Amino acid sequence: MKQLIIFTTLALGALVTVQAAEAGGDKAQRAQKAMAELESRFNAADANHDGRLTREEAKGKMPRVAQNFDAIDAQKNGYVTLDDIKAYAKEKMMERQGQ
Repeated sequence: MKQLIIFTTLALGALVTVQAAEAGGDKAQRAQKAMAELESRFNAADANHDGRLTREEAKGKMPRVAQNFDAIDAQKNGYVTLDDIKAYAKEKMMERQGQ
């Protein structure tokens, strides 16, 4: 559960950047840092640099994505994109908040 929370926090960084920037300072910095880290890890895992992660690519550098691959790959096309990961994280965050 702790890993899912960390994963969700990283992925949602991009989703809250605008709101945090409006609120000011520290939140915006944390959100931008989390998004940059997520993007960096995604790019490092994307061995062939096609903007898609296969399950095998995810296993090496993004194990939580690999563990949740079937759920993240909602379209069942055999790969996930950064946007897919963000959408999954947002969905999980909303579930935890009871929305």
